[in-house]
Amino acid sequence: MTIKIGDRLPDAKLVKVTPDGPDQVSTGDFFAGRRVALFSVPGAFTPTCSAKHLPGFVEQAQAFHDKGVDEIACTAVNDAFVLDAWAKAGNAGGKVTMLADGNAEFAKATGLDMDSSAYGMGIRSKRYAMLVNDGVVEALHVEAPGEFKVSSAENLLAAM
Repeated sequence: MTIKIGDRLPDAKLVKVTPDGPDQVSTGDFFAGRRVALFSVPGAFTPTCSAKHLPGFVEQAQAFHDKGVDEIACTAVNDAFVLDAWAKAGNAGGKVTMLADGNAEFAKATGLDMDSSAYGMGIRSKRYAMLVNDGVVEALHVEAPGEFKVSSAENLLAAM
């Protein structure tokens, strides 16, 4: 079943890189008591993700904060080290928190996973953007396969 507006995020473990190394993050703890703009990409360093999706959230970080968003986070079915390198390459430091979903557990738990085996990528996350308020989905914009229209930073901001 796919998550929808009004649903609570499932409990899952994600991983982020800290100065002390990889650190597991519980979705329950990460989203508790805060408003978070969360977006997901099929893969770090992939063309649309690197050229459009991540840069939009980096460029609009202040606009999100001005609208009451406490944090912007990105998840992808990549390991934490790849996401950390991608954040550095995309100048996302201090603007977007990278949360690795290396085994696609969060993507599967939300029903937002997809099989990209035909492209040699295995199970991945669909491209989406959501607004999460204290662990509850407030807005959700899921892309059709191969598209980049509704999950942009600008579209999520306009919906707020």
